[in-house]
Amino acid sequence: MTRAAELASEGCASGTVVGADVQTAGQGRLGRSWESQLGGLYFTMILRPRVSMKDLPVVTMALGLAVADAVQMFAGVAADLRWPNDLMIGEKKLAGILTQWHDGAVLAGIGLNVGQSEFPEGVPATSLALETGVEQNRDLLLRAIAGSVESHVKILETSGVRAILRLFESASSYVVGKRVRVEMPGGDLFGTTEGLTDDGFLLLRTVDGQMVTVTAGGVRPWAD
Repeated sequence: MTRAAELASEGCASGTVVGADVQTAGQGRLGRSWESQLGGLYFTMILRPRVSMKDLPVVTMALGLAVADAVQMFAGVAADLRWPNDLMIGEKKLAGILTQWHDGAVLAGIGLNVGQSEFPEGVPATSLALETGVEQNRDLLLRAIAGSVESHVKILETSGVRAILRLFESASSYVVGKRVRVEMPGGDLFGTTEGLTDDGFLLLRTVDGQMVTVTAGGVRPWAD
């Protein structure tokens, strides 16, 4: 993503991709970092969509939809979308997405577990190899994802934010009626999801009956 930011500042074309076989300083939500194992697909796609900075949360959801569609078509794996930026198989993470606005461009960072056969103990993750028992061609998969990203960005540009929100609501079990714990800097919130705002943020009905708009935070299933 650091190299992608440099290229974006230099005026590179929309659709430019910067990839890596491994990451030793991967970037995540809230500035977290981690190491990414060999066998995954890790890349940043530089996009120049005709949207404003305020639409960045919806761009993230469009990317999630794009990756999920590509994985379904390419590998036959149906992933759930966990607001705002994760692809899940059950309770295990298959992919994560991080978007940043930089010099008028969107840096779309995508990490997808493809060929890994195992993960460190305590890490709730899975891969396409584990889900299908088949070794996937990462180069062809990257092309499929890039094409799907371009298609979903076009939907956002031509049909608007609401079109992406409707698609996300249909593709995610986390948006409505899900009992969740939301990890927030000031402490966890517990409640039931009540849909999305017009800006793409998550509505949460807390256990004490308050309606809260979640603009950022780790969403996890919760059973009391």
